Amino acid sequence: MIVTASTLLLAFALMLVIEGLLPFLAPRVWRETFRRVTEFTDGQLRFIGLSSLLTGLILMMVVK
Repeated sequence: MIVTASTLLLAFALMLVIEGLLPFLAPRVWRETFRRVTEFTDGQLRFIGLSSLLTGLILMMVVK
């Protein structure tokens, strides 16, 4: 299956919509959450990043 540029743009647009929901709906909660994340250690951030990557890959495999 070939991924077209329009498919990548749609995926990027969906990511922006999802990421924009929390700051739009609850800016105070988003700000506090962001403040707490900045206090995480490098190891904690790497674990969150790895977990997010693996979850995304698994979801793509399940949907595909």
